[in-house]
Amino acid sequence: MFRHLPFPFEGDTFPHNLGAVIQRTVFDGLEPAREVGHTADNSWFVGDDINDPNLPGAAIAACIWHAINQNSSMAELANLPLGHVARRDHPGSPWIVEPHVWRENDV
Repeated sequence: MFRHLPFPFEGDTFPHNLGAVIQRTVFDGLEPAREVGHTADNSWFVGDDINDPNLPGAAIAACIWHAINQNSSMAELANLPLGHVARRDHPGSPWIVEPHVWRENDV
C-alpha cells in the first residue's frame, strides 16, 4: 500500500495499491462514504462527513479499494484534482466537487 502514487492515474482508475485514510464508520460499513478528498500533497481520505474523523481510533490507513468496494460510485472520482473534495448527501446522490478547505473539526 502506498500513500502517494503518480497522478493522474492511468485510465482514470484508482490503483489497487493506493492507500487512503478511511474513517472507520465507512471502513466497517456502518456509514456510506459521503466525502472523498484528494489533498494538495496527493494524499487521499474517505469519510462519512458526519462523525468526527479526528477522535482516537476513528480513522485507519487502508487501500482505497476497500471503501470503493462498499461505495462503488467512488470509482468515478479517480480523476479528482489535487486539492479538491467530493461530497454527496447520501448514496445515489451526485458527487459535488469543490476545492478542499480544512474545516475546523478536520484539523
